Amino acid sequence: MTSYNLPAVAVEGFKDASAYDTYRPSYPTEAVDQFLSHLKLVGYTESNVVEIAAGTGKFTKLLAQRTERFNIKAIEPHEGMRQTLVEKDLQAVEVIDGTADNMPVSEEWGDACIAAQAFHWFSTPESLREIHRALRPGAVFGAIWNVEDYNKPREWEASTKWEQKLNDLVWSLEDGQPRFRHMKWRGVFDQDLPSNPFQVIKKTIADHLPTFSLPIGEGSVKWTNWLSEEALWSRFNTLSQVAVLKGKDRDNVVRLFKEALAMDDVERNRKGEIALHGLTYFVWTDRL
Repeated sequence: MTSYNLPAVAVEGFKDASAYDTYRPSYPTEAVDQFLSHLKLVGYTESNVVEIAAGTGKFTKLLAQRTERFNIKAIEPHEGMRQTLVEKDLQAVEVIDGTADNMPVSEEWGDACIAAQAFHWFSTPESLREIHRALRPGAVFGAIWNVEDYNKPREWEASTKWEQKLNDLVWSLEDGQPRFRHMKWRGVFDQDLPSNPFQVIKKTIADHLPTFSLPIGEGSVKWTNWLSEEALWSRFNTLSQVAVLKGKDRDNVVRLFKEALAMDDVERNRKGEIALHGLTYFVWTDRL
């Protein structure tokens, strides 16, 4: 099997794992409960959960704290992030070096598989086949993302003009790597679905039936975070395509960031903190 290689921009952009862990947000309780309910995990004790690209453990920690007492295999290829996760010493979590298309997990071990803030990096047929292999029949694969207005897809409407200005800035920093906002990750499921009756017959004969239920389920929960200017910049700077910038390119982004925060529709509280808008978006599909 040819294993997926972590893109260089991800290796470099996420090099400062501690900053990522500090400034990236956790997930709203309402969104987590809805998501895990669709994954058939709520209320079921000691389920086996595979988490792909667990990163520094933002979502892993929430899983480990659940009263259901999940058995978790957290797979992460980035050494710095993996070490940060190991140092958290989370209960019932085995941290493993691996990739989405080559997971050291026994066949049909998982009762669920989760990709948090990551599926866009490895949304390939190879990864989907490996996820299918690692899950028992009827188990569910789910992906979840925190999506700030400044990092949203173009077609989504921003809550404010200043956040749209930052969204335009983020889109101007395209580096050819797949991000959630491109929504191209959805294409791997389209490839799994025969588009007409003749393809269904052809795939049936060839024993290439769809491996996951389609269409995928979708849900979202909106939120607002209040952040100081410094904290907002630190969070913005965890975007890999921002973190790698140097010299004049970085200076220009800092200038545009400050211009956005000077716009007249920036909402601040008494502490001077800024209202940052976004949503937690999640999808799920059953393993056939």
